[in-house]
Amino acid sequence: MPSQTSSTTRDFSVTESTTYDVIVIGGGINGAATARDAALRGLKTIIIDKGDFASGTTSWSSRLVHGGLRYLEYFEFNLVRESLAEREILLRSAPHLVHPLQLTIPIYDKGSRSYWEIWAGMILYDILSFDKSLLNHRMLPKAKLKQLFREVNPKGVQGAGQYYDAQVEYAERLCLENILSAQEAGATAFNYVKVIQLVRQGDRVTELVCKDEFSESTFTIKTHDKSVIVNTSGPWVDKVCDKGTQNEAPAPIGTTQKIGGTKGSHIVVDDFPGAPGAAFYVEALTDNRPFFILPFLGQYLIGTTDLRFSGDLDRVKADDDEIDYLIAETNKVFPAARLSRESVKFTYSGVRPLPYTESKKPGAVSRNHLLYDHAKDGVVNMVSLIGGKLTTHRRVGEEMVTWVYKQRQQSAPPCKTRVNPLPGAILRTDQRIVEAIAKYAPLLATTVVDHIFQRYGARALDLLTLVDESPELAEPIVAGLPDIKAQIVYAVRSEMALTFGDICRRRTMLSLQANYGMGALDAIAQTLQTYCQWSEQDCEQAIANYKTLMAENCIPDYAIEKVLGAKPQTNSTRPASEVVSQVAVG
Repeated sequence: MPSQTSSTTRDFSVTESTTYDVIVIGGGINGAATARDAALRGLKTIIIDKGDFASGTTSWSSRLVHGGLRYLEYFEFNLVRESLAEREILLRSAPHLVHPLQLTIPIYDKGSRSYWEIWAGMILYDILSFDKSLLNHRMLPKAKLKQLFREVNPKGVQGAGQYYDAQVEYAERLCLENILSAQEAGATAFNYVKVIQLVRQGDRVTELVCKDEFSESTFTIKTHDKSVIVNTSGPWVDKVCDKGTQNEAPAPIGTTQKIGGTKGSHIVVDDFPGAPGAAFYVEALTDNRPFFILPFLGQYLIGTTDLRFSGDLDRVKADDDEIDYLIAETNKVFPAARLSRESVKFTYSGVRPLPYTESKKPGAVSRNHLLYDHAKDGVVNMVSLIGGKLTTHRRVGEEMVTWVYKQRQQSAPPCKTRVNPLPGAILRTDQRIVEAIAKYAPLLATTVVDHIFQRYGARALDLLTLVDESPELAEPIVAGLPDIKAQIVYAVRSEMALTFGDICRRRTMLSLQANYGMGALDAIAQTLQTYCQWSEQDCEQAIANYKTLMAENCIPDYAIEKVLGAKPQTNSTRPASEVVSQVAVG
């Protein structure tokens, strides 16, 4: 793929002259899985997102592939069973990204559930995952818990339960691989393309008017008489539906609110005194709300909160009181930690796309998903996803595409995503890793090669060929971290990265490991100018936009001036998630 340069623009002429069977709006994990399934089953597919792929809810999750142990409390047995089955598929289809994870649940006398209730839940969880490859649970009596985890708060502790789920540290890359798989099967994919109008004629949407967020030019995606529009825009589902027009007048698709999202926030901290060296699933001692303390990229990921949200979906940020809550509750479980605001190295927050309801408390709203057929609203060729979890994304894609075939009055071919691995799927014992370590040993440390294979899987072989092009690309982006400059070039040339946010936050995790990514910006700019034809002015503007994005979404209010020196200035009126570099792309 040629380098993208500031002298060319994205060409949408082929898109405008093509009619598609499936048009997916929203490039998060569920939209990506839908596009992949549709393309693999032979449907002419296009997927678009107003920001980058995985830049919304997918990137805001706790990064767990889990069955939902707490869903048992609400008798959602079908959801738990479905999630556990999908966990097994992901462990097989993406072994480089999805890894088994043991979690420990400390049980306290003032907790909402007794030792015996937790034990009964564990037994039921094992029964529902009867075909799993992971180990069964075990219960830890009080003495055993204190022996294994001496730093756990002993006051009132009754023991613990231990069980296995799975973790996907690079959830953004899991989404990206679904996009890449869809492209390999013939799908078209564009990030930074926003739907500004759904044109209705009679009971159908006949075309989508879209805007390229770089050039701000518009183009049209056309439908035919069997096309289906799939709205997987997560918390933005209602906003997409509001884009309907008829006879050039506003005609929203439906009048009822479908999404009633709740806000979840996380913090990232360095290893701390008394850190467990393992994953913990705990109850907050003040309000009994469950949250996770998870090993994550050599640090710890702590979260999440669960609050009603009705604000700006493009500016969702962890409040100071949420940060203080997570710090305080972690300190109660691990008293030696003594975490403070200064301990926080990164925060992120997002909105779960849950079904709208007025009555239930946030934690009680069902995490099950549903496909909303807009025939109820007078539009027969559009469906919206309400809900949807990271764990069940593949299943959502399968259900959605089967629904599409039903709408087309055609028999659905067999789903291939149950057995087809993702493009990077590779076992850590693969001989290709051994050969790559030997080949690149003179330039790259073994730990660096191992890190790249963990992140890119089999695709690491293509990335590493860039080092053959220029040994300079073997240099680290940030001293002390294993990411190398070749990853920057690969992100732009082969992974549709268009902004510094794409590179720092989603193609790599440098935002979470290098002072909100600030430590990587100069190296990224230099590399883009040398190898991807970005100009110095392009990079300066992109850096300014990146700092604005971090300030508005990730850096706590109390830390902005410390991290940036001063609050960034911007004349943009667009949401932070849409602030993009002015670099035009080919």
